[in-house]
Amino acid sequence: MKSFSVVNYYRKFLRNAQIRRYCSAEERKEKNNSSKIRNIGILAHIDAGKTTTTERMLFYSGTIRSMGEVHHGNTVTDYMEQERQRGITITCAAVSFPWQGYQINLIDTPGHIDFTMEVEQSLAVLDGAVVVLDGSAGVEAQTLTVWRQADTYRVPRVLYLNKLDRSDADVAACARSVQDKLQVTPLVLHSPVQYEGKLIGLIDLITLEEVIWTHGRGQNLTRRKLTEKSDGKVWETSLNEHRKVVDTLSSLDDQLAEIIIQQESLDNINSIEIAQAVRRCTIDMKAFPILCGSSYKNIGVQTLMDGIVSYLPSPFEGNRIYKSFDKDLSARVFKVQHDDQRGVLTFLRLYSGEINKGQKIYNLARDKSEQTGLLYVALADEYQPVEKVTGGNIAVVSALKATMSGDLITSTQAAANRAKDRLSTMLKDPVVKEELMMPSARLRLQAMDTEPTTMEIAEELLGIGATVPEAVFLCSVEPPSAALQPALEAALAELAREDPSLRVVVDDDQGQIVLAGMGELHLEIIKERIIREYKIDVELGPPQISYKESLVGTAQHTLVVDRKIGNARQQVKVTMSAKHLKGVTPDKVLKLDRTAESAAQLAQVWPRQQQAVRRGLAAALLRGPRLACPLVDVQVTLHWLEVSRGSADAAVTAAVAQCLRKVFSEAETVLLEPVMFLELVVPDSHSARLLADLARRRAEVQHIHLRHGNKVIQCLAPLSELLGYSTTVRSLSSGLATFTMEFHSNRQMSPRDEEKAIRNVTGF
Repeated sequence: MKSFSVVNYYRKFLRNAQIRRYCSAEERKEKNNSSKIRNIGILAHIDAGKTTTTERMLFYSGTIRSMGEVHHGNTVTDYMEQERQRGITITCAAVSFPWQGYQINLIDTPGHIDFTMEVEQSLAVLDGAVVVLDGSAGVEAQTLTVWRQADTYRVPRVLYLNKLDRSDADVAACARSVQDKLQVTPLVLHSPVQYEGKLIGLIDLITLEEVIWTHGRGQNLTRRKLTEKSDGKVWETSLNEHRKVVDTLSSLDDQLAEIIIQQESLDNINSIEIAQAVRRCTIDMKAFPILCGSSYKNIGVQTLMDGIVSYLPSPFEGNRIYKSFDKDLSARVFKVQHDDQRGVLTFLRLYSGEINKGQKIYNLARDKSEQTGLLYVALADEYQPVEKVTGGNIAVVSALKATMSGDLITSTQAAANRAKDRLSTMLKDPVVKEELMMPSARLRLQAMDTEPTTMEIAEELLGIGATVPEAVFLCSVEPPSAALQPALEAALAELAREDPSLRVVVDDDQGQIVLAGMGELHLEIIKERIIREYKIDVELGPPQISYKESLVGTAQHTLVVDRKIGNARQQVKVTMSAKHLKGVTPDKVLKLDRTAESAAQLAQVWPRQQQAVRRGLAAALLRGPRLACPLVDVQVTLHWLEVSRGSADAAVTAAVAQCLRKVFSEAETVLLEPVMFLELVVPDSHSARLLADLARRRAEVQHIHLRHGNKVIQCLAPLSELLGYSTTVRSLSSGLATFTMEFHSNRQMSPRDEEKAIRNVTGF
C-alpha cells in the first residue's frame, strides 16, 4: 500500500476552507438546488459511438419511446439533413433527461476535426464530460485533440470504453493507451462479462457485483454480488482488480488513505467510501474513471449514467469564477442557431440566478443591453416554451441580435460591476487566485507589459470565451445570378454567426466572396446548407490552401501624405518599421517607439489616432507582398506620427497601410504552408502502397505501430498535397483504410515548392 501525505491533506483542507469563505447563505441554498444537475458533453474520435450512446440514454431515461440508429438516420440529436445522410454529427445538440432523481443536461458533439469549433464552444460551458473510446482502438487522433481542449477548460472527465462486443476489443490495452498517450492515471472500474464469446454484462470493480443484461432492448438487467464460493476464479480476479483500484486511489486521495490506515486492509473498505474517493479524484482531475459497455448492443449505458451522476461534478462544484455574481444572473452563450419559425435562437448555460421570458440582459463582451424574447428548454431540434430557467441549467432564448458565441451575459451593468468587484477581492488571496486561473487566461496575462491588477485579472477571467481555430481552406462562392447576391450575403452572415470557424471575406480585387473553413467537408456542408435551407443554388470554386506570409528581414520607411480632398487638406507623416517575431501575441503586434523624442511626439497624437492606426495595421497585415496572403509572426513599431488639424481618420488609416506595405515589400517575405497531422489506419497488406504514396506527398512519417493487425501510420504532410486524399486512400487500400487529419502548424516552404504554389494560385 502506498503512503499518503498528511501535509497535502491539510493543505487541501485549508484551500477548500478559503474557497468556502466566499460562499454566502444564498449560494449554499443554490448548491442544494443544483446538486441534482449534471451538465455534461460527449466527446470522442469520429465513429466511436457518441450519438448511439446519447440515443440509448434518452431511451433508458424514458425521454423517447423508441431508439433510433445512426445508420438509419433517425436519431434525436442528428437532426440536420446532412447529418442523417452522412451518418456523422455536424452540429452540437443539447438534450435534457432525468436519471435516478437527477437531471442530466447533455450536449452531443461532433467527432470530425472539421467541426472542432462546435466542441470548443461546448467545452467552455460544461461541468464534466464523457470521452467515448472505441474498445478496439483506444486513444485515437481526435481523442487527443478533444482531450487537450478539455484540459484547457479544466473539465473533469470519465472515459467510456464502447464497442466491447467486438472480438478485438481489449480493456487492458485501452487503459494502457490512456496512460501512455494522455499521460493521466486511469481507474478501470468495470471488467466485461462474456458468455460463449458474446458480451452479456459487466463486473463492477467497486462493489464487486456482476451486472447482466437480459434479453430485450437493454432495459432489463440483474445485479448479483460475487462470492468466492460460487464464482471462484472470477471472484479472485475481480478482487485483485478491486484492490488495484483502491490502492491507486489511496495514493491520490488522502481521506481514503486515512481510512485504509485505520482499518489496515484494502478489502474492508465500504464501497460508498471508495465511490466518494473516485468522485473527489475525478473532480480534481487526479484520475479518470474508465467505464465499459457496448451502446449498440444495449449494454453498459445505465451504468454509464450511474457513473455520470456519481463521479462528475454538479454546477456548484465547478466554475467558481461565476460565484462572484452571487444571486445575479450569469450565463455564457455557447451556440447561436437560426430557426425558420423562431428566428435567432441563443443557447445559454446559466451559472447563477435565473432568466425569465422577455427579460432584459446585459452583455459584458459587447457592453450592450438587449431584450430577450421567448424562453425555451431544448431537446435537440424541439423547443418547449417555459416562463423561467434557474441556475445550473441550459436555456434557449430568442430575439437577441448582437450576442455571439462565447459572450457572458448578466441582468444589468450594475450586476456586472458588482461581480468584477467581488472577483477582484477574491483574487487578492493567492491560493484562490491559483485555483481560479485558467491556462488560456494565464498566457494572455503573461503577455502584458506590466503586472496586471486584480481587477484586470478579473475582467480577463470573465471575458474568456472559446478560441477560434485557424482556417486552412479557402474557396470562392458565387450566386446563380446577381439578383440573389443580397440573399447570399444575408445567408452567409447567419451561417458565420452560428459557426465562428467559418470566415466570410470579400476580395475587393476580384469582387468575389471568399469562404475560409476548417476543411473540404466543412465547406461542402456550408454549400449544402445554403442550397437546402436558403434555396440559393450556389457554386463553390475549387478549394484553395490558406497560405500565410512571414518576414525574412527588417525594414523601416517614412511616408508623407499631403493631398487636398474636397476643401480639406490631408497631411500625414508616418514612420514605421517591422521585423519577424515568432509567436507574437495579437496585443504585441503593434508597439510604440520608446526613445525620448519619439515618445514625446507620439504622446500628443496617439490617444486620438490609436484606432485609425490599428485599422491601417490590420488592413496591411491582411495582404502580404508575395501572394497577397495574411502576414503572421510580425511585430510593427510606430516611430513617428504627425497629423495636421482637419485630417480625417481615413487618411491616417490609408497612410499607415500604405507605409507598411512598403515596409513589408522592402523586408521581403516567404510563404508558409499549413502542415497537417495525419493518422492512417491500414491493413498490413496494403500499407506499402500508402507509405509510397505518402513519400510522393512530401510527408514526414513520425511513428508507425501495430494495432490488432493494422498498421497505424502517423505523419506530417502539407495540406496542399492532401486535396482529394480520401479518394486515393480508398483506391489504394480497396476501401479498407481510414484516416484523420488536423492542423499542426504553418511551415516555411522550399523555393521550389513556393514557386509551384504561386503558379497554382496565380496561374503564372
